[in-house]
Amino acid sequence: MRALCAITQAESVRYKLAEGLPVRRACYGVLKYIMNQGAMGCEVIVTGKLRAQRAKAMKFKDGYMIKSGFAKEVYIDEAVRHLRMKQGVLGIKVRIQLPHDPTGQEGVSINVDFLGE
Repeated sequence: MRALCAITQAESVRYKLAEGLPVRRACYGVLKYIMNQGAMGCEVIVTGKLRAQRAKAMKFKDGYMIKSGFAKEVYIDEAVRHLRMKQGVLGIKVRIQLPHDPTGQEGVSINVDFLGE
């Protein structure tokens, strides 16, 4: 699915920011779209010079996100993209935690007991 692909969503944030959309609006829109498509959790991080001379990192999170272990390698889809702006370079990271699906159609078919299943 396109909604659960981190590369596609990172590119989406990149094009929205390149068109001049405010950072919060672009990131929250993508976050809401990903979560509505059935992801367990999502995180979008934008770093760089955002509207000011001093660089910042803005994190936008929703849902449940695992950060360590073998389950991270199986369930987390991650992408990094860069955007060259007039002020400097912006970095965009998107992490999506895929749902468990025994058939493998809508998510990950490998069962890792981090959810207590």
